[in-house]
Amino acid sequence: MDFNMKKLASDAGIFFTRAVQFTEEKFGQAEKTELDAHFESLLARADSTKNWTEKILRQTEVLLQPNPSARVEEFLYEKLDRKVPSRVTNGELLAQYMAEAASELGPTTPYGKTLIKVAEAEKHLGAAERDFIHTASINFLTPLRNFLEGDWKTISKERRLLQNRRLDLDASKARLKKAKAAEAKATTVPDFQETRPRNYILSASASAAEQELRVAQTEFDRQAEVTRLLLEGISSTHVNHLRCLHEFIESQTTYYAQCYRHMLDLQKQLGRFPGTFVGTAEPASPPLSSTSPTTTAATMPMGPSVADLAPPGEAALRLEEVAPPASGTRKARVLYDYEAADSSELALLADELITVYSLPGMDPDWLIGERGNKKGKVPVTYLELLS
Repeated sequence: MDFNMKKLASDAGIFFTRAVQFTEEKFGQAEKTELDAHFESLLARADSTKNWTEKILRQTEVLLQPNPSARVEEFLYEKLDRKVPSRVTNGELLAQYMAEAASELGPTTPYGKTLIKVAEAEKHLGAAERDFIHTASINFLTPLRNFLEGDWKTISKERRLLQNRRLDLDASKARLKKAKAAEAKATTVPDFQETRPRNYILSASASAAEQELRVAQTEFDRQAEVTRLLLEGISSTHVNHLRCLHEFIESQTTYYAQCYRHMLDLQKQLGRFPGTFVGTAEPASPPLSSTSPTTTAATMPMGPSVADLAPPGEAALRLEEVAPPASGTRKARVLYDYEAADSSELALLADELITVYSLPGMDPDWLIGERGNKKGKVPVTYLELLS
């Protein structure tokens, strides 16, 4: 292998000089050129931006993919420039298990019917989560990662080069100072014939040191200007990250709006309406297009009350005034505890026996239940009808 020995020796000498200068600065034995206060503030802001970008990036990755093994696998695929395989979300996997359970346990039983309805809702939730992860990765994670792997590497490279230029400058200053001191000392010696060559050499050495210092100062100033421009570009980075943050909030708002809508639809199908939900009788679906978070939150529909969703003719029906039909009443065993959502419903305890019957126009998912002198609506899915 052909080595350029002259260049190798020169590089080794430069490296040694920088190492000596750095060590002497650490021990306080050499002077150090200080950067101005504005430059130091730019460096501090850049370091802070880099550190917090790394933390936000890592935690967002944890939010989108809580499984550390899956994150490692995705990281390896990205490093190998291979497509990350499609992964089933937890909601979709739960929906699959529920659907299989309903098929095996009986899709026509109350439990099986409910499993099918919940499985469909979980499937929609899983699909919404998949879209959210994909959108957040493109609009938020990718720009942050590009900054760390692109712009920041360039800034770090130029900062290291600036550090080397500063060490060269300070080493040149130290050499010039020593040459000046030696020249001044030589002038105090009597001007004998034998001292003239030495004085000439010392003068030439001081002139060479001055020339070296001028070159080092020029290179340092040029590198400082390049680094300063890169550091001032952090302001543009903040603007870009702010835009990406808004897009991340947009996608997150859309995701939670979809989840809310799917769960509200599921509650309607199951006939469960928590008493804390109040709102209009005709809830509108939350906007899923690109709207601002404030607008989306303002138009988010609240859940309907029980009275709003009662079948026609039943809203004005007072159960205490309704007599049970002469025929058609049945005994039913309660399968699970049920807490009444409002005064129109009857609270249930598991394994108790109650009398149930239906009224014309009632929702088929509900029955009228009686226990002693108490009467109220009860969900069919919580009952086992007896003969």
